[in-house]
Amino acid sequence: MLGTCSTRHKPRAEQALGNSRIRAGPLSSADGVEDFDGFDGFGGFGGFGGFGGFGGCGGFGGFGGFGGCGGFGGFGGFKGLGDRAGREWGAMETAAVTGRGPGRDTAARPYDLVLYGATGFVGELTAEYLAEHAPAGFRWALAGRSHARLEALRDRLAARRPHCAGLPLLLADSGDPASLRTLAESARVVASTVGPYVWYGDGLVAACAEAGTDYLDLTGEAEFVDRTYVRHDARARETGARIVHACGFDSVPHDLGVLFTVEQLPEGVPLRIDGFVRAGAVFSGGTFASALTAFGRGRQILRAARERRLHAPRLVGRRAHAPLGAPRFSTETGTWALPLPTLDPQVVARSAAALERYGPDFRYRHYASVKTLPMAIGGTAAIGGAVTAAQVPVVRRWLMGRYKSGSGPSAERRARSWFTVRFVGEGGGRRVFTEVAGGDPGYDETAKMLAESALCLALDPLPATAGQVTTAVAMGDALITRLRAAGLRFRVAHTE
Repeated sequence: MLGTCSTRHKPRAEQALGNSRIRAGPLSSADGVEDFDGFDGFGGFGGFGGFGGFGGCGGFGGFGGFGGCGGFGGFGGFKGLGDRAGREWGAMETAAVTGRGPGRDTAARPYDLVLYGATGFVGELTAEYLAEHAPAGFRWALAGRSHARLEALRDRLAARRPHCAGLPLLLADSGDPASLRTLAESARVVASTVGPYVWYGDGLVAACAEAGTDYLDLTGEAEFVDRTYVRHDARARETGARIVHACGFDSVPHDLGVLFTVEQLPEGVPLRIDGFVRAGAVFSGGTFASALTAFGRGRQILRAARERRLHAPRLVGRRAHAPLGAPRFSTETGTWALPLPTLDPQVVARSAAALERYGPDFRYRHYASVKTLPMAIGGTAAIGGAVTAAQVPVVRRWLMGRYKSGSGPSAERRARSWFTVRFVGEGGGRRVFTEVAGGDPGYDETAKMLAESALCLALDPLPATAGQVTTAVAMGDALITRLRAAGLRFRVAHTE
């Protein structure tokens, strides 16, 4: 079946955020924003012209919080983070609330889940995962701009899984608010892979916040996350919508890995946790475009972070922060540790601010783990070169043109990809070493994380939350259980 949402879109060319008019005219699959597979936040831990010198660890795509070489995007200390000093204290930075308030009754809607941007690279992987793992009777649909491409995707799914032949197809476009509103009102949960989100994501978040529809995405863009908090968190709390960003490699392994580590430590004491990321994989054209977009928006990132701090409640009675840290040799892992100014530590700090289980004084530091000093130096130089290049519009457009959006590594290459995130946690006289690990982080595992997050929101009994919340706050142990069953490894390696 074909939905009735109309379809228009913004031109792909760079543009200012705000009330720019959409371009009229027929759809063209060559222009499709869902070709951007979403800012999955990974971006190729081993790519970008010598980025492999980062030891396969760098985390290229996730530098949404990098500040675009203008500082670290409002990173410093998280002084503005809200907190639950007690469960009685009102609206927090994460906007988690006790109960959904009046909320919207979404049970009678035709779809449990709509996957928006299904024909992009990660979108199609997510659709394939849902086709295989969604339970019988689960009502889900594919959405995007092009009916022809959606139909072709459905045919490919049905060739392997005949029950997918009747999947509904919905047309919607990021430049057409009416189509996004219709999409949001038809579903209990919407998962989006359409990025760069700072260009194409705000309208759908607004529609879901208004409709009381739960929303997930793959963004690693700090600017986008901060702007949606300022613009849509309050309305989402009123309608009961849960807005959960960063449901892929950014930032699920880090956010839930820290939660898993916290649960191995004593309660009610100060906690100190360091995370060390290693991976080997490559990136897609969509991720590359998202990363360059973030690198070139330093001033906007800083401005969005300042605006968020103005709206965020102050910490009361507890402390939760994620300082950048300094490069160092880690005796715990036997590797060089380079601070990673990605979205991930911001997400972790917001989870810590919302959940008392993280203790009265929580600190998290986030690092890339590199085996040798030359690799560390080479990786740092590569990042600096990428950031510098992204400041020049002509160079940025040329670099974007080098990689076709909608493309990505082959199944064979993804099968050789991997990641590990090792955590060292201390508190109350106890020290624990934990690990989260899996296969291809940027695509196969990201698709798995997004799909399982969507299924978790749609099907599992969860804590009552609303507004912009993290995966740890919204889903926590329920999502860890799902991901373990799906093949990701959460383990305690050692305790002292």
